[in-house]
Amino acid sequence: MRTVALVTLAAAMTTAAAAGTPPWAPGALTPERAFASPALAGPTARGVEVSPDGKLVTYLKAEANNQYKLDLWAAPAAGGEPRLLIAGEAVEPSGQAISDEEKARRERQRTAALSGVVDYHWDEKGEQILIPAGGALYLADALTGKVRKLDVKPGATDAKVSPTGRFASYVRDQNLYLVGLAGGAEQAVTTDGKGPVSYGVAEFVAQEEMGRYTGYWWAPGDRAIAFTRVDESPVKLLDRLEIGTSGSKVVTQRYPRAGEPNAIVELYVQGVEPGAKPVKVDLGPNTDIYLARVKWSADGSDLYVERQSRDQQTLDLLRVDPRTGASTLIVHEHQAPWIPLTDDLYPLKSGEFIWGSIRSGVNQLYLYRRDGTLVRQITHGAYSSAGGGGGAGAHAPGLAGVDEAKGVVYFMASGDTPIERQLYAVSYRDPGAPKAITHGQGWWTAVMPKSAQVFVGYYSDPDTPPQTALYNVAGERLHWIEQNPLAAGHPFFPYAARYPKPEFGVLKAADGSDLHYVVLKPVGFDPARRYPALVEVYGGPGVQTVTRSWRSANEKLYLEAGYVVFQLDNRGSANRPMAFEGQIFHKMGSVEVDDQVAGIDWLRRQPFVDGANVGVSGWSYGGYMTLRMLTDPRTRLKAGAAGAPPTDWREYDTHYTERYMGMPQTEKEAYDASAVIPRLDKLSGRLLLLQGMADDNVQFSNSIAVMATLQARSVPFDLMLYPGQRHGVQGEPRQLQLWRTFLQFFARELGGAPPLDATP
Repeated sequence: MRTVALVTLAAAMTTAAAAGTPPWAPGALTPERAFASPALAGPTARGVEVSPDGKLVTYLKAEANNQYKLDLWAAPAAGGEPRLLIAGEAVEPSGQAISDEEKARRERQRTAALSGVVDYHWDEKGEQILIPAGGALYLADALTGKVRKLDVKPGATDAKVSPTGRFASYVRDQNLYLVGLAGGAEQAVTTDGKGPVSYGVAEFVAQEEMGRYTGYWWAPGDRAIAFTRVDESPVKLLDRLEIGTSGSKVVTQRYPRAGEPNAIVELYVQGVEPGAKPVKVDLGPNTDIYLARVKWSADGSDLYVERQSRDQQTLDLLRVDPRTGASTLIVHEHQAPWIPLTDDLYPLKSGEFIWGSIRSGVNQLYLYRRDGTLVRQITHGAYSSAGGGGGAGAHAPGLAGVDEAKGVVYFMASGDTPIERQLYAVSYRDPGAPKAITHGQGWWTAVMPKSAQVFVGYYSDPDTPPQTALYNVAGERLHWIEQNPLAAGHPFFPYAARYPKPEFGVLKAADGSDLHYVVLKPVGFDPARRYPALVEVYGGPGVQTVTRSWRSANEKLYLEAGYVVFQLDNRGSANRPMAFEGQIFHKMGSVEVDDQVAGIDWLRRQPFVDGANVGVSGWSYGGYMTLRMLTDPRTRLKAGAAGAPPTDWREYDTHYTERYMGMPQTEKEAYDASAVIPRLDKLSGRLLLLQGMADDNVQFSNSIAVMATLQARSVPFDLMLYPGQRHGVQGEPRQLQLWRTFLQFFARELGGAPPLDATP
C-alpha cells in the first residue's frame, strides 16, 4: 500500500511540474506550520472590555504554545504593562471534560475549539470578574487578581454577575440559580425544569440562527430577573447516529425541521427576594412566535421584548410592565421578504430609545419616545448601519455606543464600499452627516463601554494582521492592547513576502448588481503561465467573504501549491441592501449559482488561468453551493470538495430555512427546485465529500443521501468522515489532516502540487 501511494504521489508531482506549477520550495508555508501554534496571525486580543469604572482593559489571549487555550489579561486603561490575571490552565485544565450542555453552547457560539477562560463578566462596579470554566464558577478580584472558586455544584452554564455584584446567576440541569458572591448557599429561582422543559436557556434555533445565546436578563439594581420557560415537547424527536472515537450511540435530539412545530417559549419576571413569585409576560395569544430579544429600560421600570412572527415578516417591540406582565405594542414592523434581527435597540435614560430598522431597504437608526412615537430618523445613506441588511437572523450590531450627555450615537457602517467598515458618529438630537471616527482601507470593529468616552478598536487589512488598541472618541489611539506588527519575530513574517497582494474587483450580476470578488495569485506568479484555479465559496445569506481584511493562512496553502484562488460574494450574501440579499427568497441555490457562474466565466477568460482545471470548495452552505455548482452544466468544473452540505432544506431547521424558503407545505416547488439529490445525475468532475459524524446542525443524514445516490448510480467519489466531530473539524491534528486531504485531492484532480510529505 505504501509503495502504491508513493508512486501515486510521484505521478502527481510530475503532473504538477508538467503543468508548470511551482513545487513547494524551501521556505514555503507548509500545512504542518499552518496548523501549529503560535497562530500565524500573531497574538490577537479577544473579548476586550473596558472595566465599568474605566480603569482597566481586560482581554483574552492565547497561550504561546497553544492557540486554542485562552488566558485572561488586564492592563491599565491609562497605559502600562499588561499582566496575566487568570491562566486558562488553572480554571480549565487540558483534557478536562465539560458537560454536554456546555459543549452544545460553545458549538452554537462557534467557540467549540477553545478552552481555558472562554468567557468572563465584569460586575458594574468594576471590582470583580466572574469566570465560568469547566462547569465551575470562579471570582477574580480585579485589583489583586486573587481568584476563588465559588461553592456551587458542577455543570453551571451561561453564568453572569448581577448588576450590583451581589449575585452570580447560572443555569444548571435546566433550571436557573443564584448564589451570593459574599457567600451563602445557592438559591434556585426555578425548580421544575426537567424533561422537555427548561428555564433560563435559549432554545436551539435561538442559539444557532437568531444570535440569542441566553434565556435570562437581570434588571438594573438586581431588582428582578426576566427568564424564559422553554417547552420543547411539540418539537419532534429525531434519532441520529453519533459516531465517536470510542464508539457509537444513538442520540435522540429535538430538532425543529422546516415546517414542523417549534418549542413554546414563555417569558417570566421574578424578584430575587425570598418567596418572590414569577409574573408571566403577555406575549400575545399566538404561541407560534419567536422571542427574539429582551432588554430592560435604563431605570428598570420597563422591559422591552422583540417578538418575531413565524414567517419572519413581522417584528414587534413590546413594552412590558414587569410588575404585572402586561404588554403594550409600541413599534410594529412588517416587510417582505423577511425582517432581519439586530441588536440595535438602546434604551436611553430619558425614557426614549434608539431602534434599528430595515424599513428603507438598508438598516437605519431611529429615535422613539417611550410610548412608541417616532421622533426622527437618525441615520441615512446606502450603508448607514452594519447592523441590518437582511442576511442572517442576527447581525453584528451596527450600534456601537451612545453618549447620552452629548446626544451622540456611534455606529459601524460600510460607507462607500461594502468591503470596508468604519466607526461613525452622529447626533441623535440634531442629525446631520455622520462623521467617520476611524480611517484606512480595511475592516474595523469597535466595542464601547457604557460611558462611550473611549472604544476598543479592532483593525486589519490584507497587509496588516489583527491589531487592537484603545482609542478616544476622536479616533486617536491612546495605547496599544495588541499591536501585533508584521515585523521580524512575528509568526507570519517569514512568509509575508511570498504572496502577491490580493486583487479586488467588481463584476455585474444579470440584474446589474455589483458582485465583489477577490483574486489571489500563487507564489512565484508568472503572468505568462496558466494556473489551475480554485473557487472558494460560501454563497449563503448572513455571510460576507470578500472584505479588505487579514486573510486566513489556510488559503495560502493553495497559493503555495500553485493555484489561483477566487472568491465572490453573490446575491444573497450579507452587508448589502435587501434588494440584493432578498433575491434568494424562495430561490435558494439559483441566483447564487448564477453569480458564481458569472465569476467562473470571468476567471476562465483571464490569461493566467487554465480554464480546463477549475475546482470549487466550500463548507456548510458552501458545501451545498459546491454540489449545486458541480451539478450545473454551465460551470464545467473538474473537481469539488463539499463539507457538511445541506442537501434538502426540508431537513434543516425552522428559523433559518423558513426565512428564505417559506413553509414546505405551501412552497413545495421551491423546496423541490433547491434540493441537491435529484441533480446528482448531472455531477461533473470528481467529488470529495466531507462530514463530521456527530454533526447536530447539518446532520449526517444529508451526506448519507449523497453517498447512497451516487453509489446507486455507480458514480465514484472520495469520502472523508470525522468521528466525534460536529459541524466543524476541531483541533490542530485534524485540521492538518483535513487540509492535507484537500491538497492531495485537488493535486490529483487539477494538477497542483501536493504537500511534500504526503503519506498513506
